[in-house]
Amino acid sequence: MPNLLAMSFEGSVTPAFDLHCLEPGRTPPDGWGIACYPGGEPAALVLKEAGPAHGSPSSALVSAWERLESSIFVVHIRTAVWGAITEANTQPFQRAWGRRDWVIAHSGSLERKLEPGPLFEPVGSTDTEQILCDLLARVADRGYRCIGDVSAQLLVSWFQELNVRGGLTTALADGEDLVVYADRRGNGEAWVCELLPPHGEMAFGDKDLTVDLTRRGIHSRKGILVSSEPLDRRKGASGAWKKLTPGHLLVVRQGAVRADVGLEPAESRPTVAVPPVRAAPAVATLPVATQPPPFVQRARPVHSTARAEVRRYEVLHRTVYRYRETVERSAHVLRLFPAHDRLQTVHSSRLEISVEGQHREFEDVFGNRVRRLMLDTPFTELSIAAHSDVEVLDVDPLDFRPARVRVTIPLVWMPWQRQILQPFLLPPELPESELIELNEYAMSFARRNDYELLDALLDLNATMFSEHRYEQGTTSHATSPFDVYTTRRGVCQDFANLFICLARLLGVPARYVCGYIFTGETPEHARMAEESHAWVQVYLPEVGWKGFDPTNGKLTQSDHVRVAVGRNYIDATPTSGTLYVGGAGESLSVEVKMERVRR
Repeated sequence: MPNLLAMSFEGSVTPAFDLHCLEPGRTPPDGWGIACYPGGEPAALVLKEAGPAHGSPSSALVSAWERLESSIFVVHIRTAVWGAITEANTQPFQRAWGRRDWVIAHSGSLERKLEPGPLFEPVGSTDTEQILCDLLARVADRGYRCIGDVSAQLLVSWFQELNVRGGLTTALADGEDLVVYADRRGNGEAWVCELLPPHGEMAFGDKDLTVDLTRRGIHSRKGILVSSEPLDRRKGASGAWKKLTPGHLLVVRQGAVRADVGLEPAESRPTVAVPPVRAAPAVATLPVATQPPPFVQRARPVHSTARAEVRRYEVLHRTVYRYRETVERSAHVLRLFPAHDRLQTVHSSRLEISVEGQHREFEDVFGNRVRRLMLDTPFTELSIAAHSDVEVLDVDPLDFRPARVRVTIPLVWMPWQRQILQPFLLPPELPESELIELNEYAMSFARRNDYELLDALLDLNATMFSEHRYEQGTTSHATSPFDVYTTRRGVCQDFANLFICLARLLGVPARYVCGYIFTGETPEHARMAEESHAWVQVYLPEVGWKGFDPTNGKLTQSDHVRVAVGRNYIDATPTSGTLYVGGAGESLSVEVKMERVRR
């Protein structure tokens, strides 16, 4: 059975725990316990039972109780080594410090007792509770209030000091972070599995325990599972179980690894042979890695740390409409002129239109240069070619950061600011249930980054790049942000729409940007090489609009040419129009060519 199981998810999930070890005919454990933090509160809910009987009512409760909704879970099934079989000696244990509950579960056994300090004293007689009291005393002695206040290097040094006394594979949580330490001598293993959406039904376990993550509803949530032994797949598919390097420590928040540290240099990490996994009969087993590589941390924000160079481009954007039947009369709206401002200089821009007609130009409410074209000349083919010579000066998108004070979520706007920004703060109209789930997903980035605005946005940008597949032909203009969130696939327009929705749910103004991206001399290695591109700009207080490209996981610099902006795709679409007479059987082709001008 898994002596220890710890889980962290982005947002709350409501798993069902089935304790098969309490079924008739089975040998029950000496105790079991489950701890979680309902509603994201700092107060822990701990359910545990010492010496449980067959058919225990408490075990039925954890299988059906919807109160067990949390982003962190710590589960322990006890085989007694220290102390009598009582509630006081049954894990997980909890203590309050820093206006939050700390929870610990431990797989292993210390050989030497820890002496309690004056501030934290154990209630029972187990070594696990002594470990919790010792760790909290160290935290309190330094004035720390939560796990996030303690550096990962200091944490691992504490655990390695305690590890001298015996087996110390441990899970420690404070409602925000989950810390997992693997005994450095292999006296108690820690196996890690990363769950990545999209996924359908998902359940795992062994002959003594099954955890069903989706019995009460499927949520497209990422998660980190840590177990004292690899678990079998019951429903769905998942990633491989990887053995955490002995002596290493993981810090996990909202389903993402924030730190993976050990005191020894990376090149001296021991390589440990992986034993075969014991699979229950007729049950598929999750694949197990044959080597214990260091666990891969979450994708870090992708952006240039150095100034880019100013670049100048010649751009050709050709759009051709063809019709089976002649178009007699039509109107067209063209947003094909690149933006001209302090970060982008337009040296020239002109349109070549194959059909003669009347036109007028104006600036729309978003500041885009627009041409409205009225055509009374019959045609079956309409070609629109935009030629532009543009110089991009946006070389250092984070040049403001060193001089800025910390800006946190939620943002506070003056009434007149909110009135101006309101069109970029309103999320799309979606069913309430979908907006609630998207809001929880958005908040997971804020919580994971201590509500720091820029770090949360960089994390969101990098996560969308690493966890979403770019697949053409899988979406349409009707695809909603929730559809992209659940399927984790789409094209640049879809990723921009999802980013905008999540940013607005966090109270951050966001707008849609349409333009071009230069992919260099090897476009086969980049997305969006030969077509128009879409990304996002968010408004940062006292900084202005800054570009984020979730399709490529980067901040926009001098490789992005802006053309039009708006609330969404409709406001910024390059070409649109209305056919008044004729025009059946339409087909469309688009070609974009960007050449760098070196002068």
